[in-house]
Amino acid sequence: MSDLKEKIDPGKIPSHIAIIMDGNGRWAKEKGEDRIFGHQNGVRSVRNCSEACAELGIKHLTLYAFSTENWNRPKNEVNALMQLLVKTISSEIKTLNDNNISLHAIGNLEQLPQDCFKELQDAIFNTSKNSGLQLILALSYSGRWDILNAVKKILAQNEQISPGKIDDAFFKSYLATAAFPDPEMLIRTSGEHRISNFLLWELAYTELYFCDKMWPDFEKEDLYKAILDYQQRERRFGKTSEQI
Repeated sequence: MSDLKEKIDPGKIPSHIAIIMDGNGRWAKEKGEDRIFGHQNGVRSVRNCSEACAELGIKHLTLYAFSTENWNRPKNEVNALMQLLVKTISSEIKTLNDNNISLHAIGNLEQLPQDCFKELQDAIFNTSKNSGLQLILALSYSGRWDILNAVKKILAQNEQISPGKIDDAFFKSYLATAAFPDPEMLIRTSGEHRISNFLLWELAYTELYFCDKMWPDFEKEDLYKAILDYQQRERRFGKTSEQI
């Protein structure tokens, strides 16, 4: 067993971790390869991280796989990413089932190509009976899109809603993440220090952790380091240390 893993306090493990998987393109460029080469190698990190979370008993892992802004990337890269997504989802179902992981997705999924959407729905169905880690892919997702979409749904379904009825719980029930708790920790790789339009509502009190490694180089040991860092923090939620 990893020395770092042994140091983790099982009583203080975050229930929900979110990850911005950044650096695939730059990792590939440093090796003289096309950007898609980085995305292909990033799949291994997804697998390792998912397995590590399942082993630790973490209940939710949300991965920022494709943002609404990513549609503006060069067409050949977007097409290659969608093909990689289809191939990866179909090939990883056995691994998900072996690790008791259920797959979920949030975002404007109707924007996905038809074959990609079908593979995604099939994988969600084929892993739906698993009771361990819930792996949530954020696809064609952005925080601003989700908030605006929630407002539109509220207005469409409640023509004469009383302003007093709209509280945090009511609004969250219209978000794409309604079925999941807010993340306790956000990890971003590649050394960038931004949240990039990810889970804007949900990250209000999330602990942020930035890792210099590019996503394809992110390993289980790096996840353990992040969790150990999280366990040293005092989460006050606006209160004083004495009130905790």
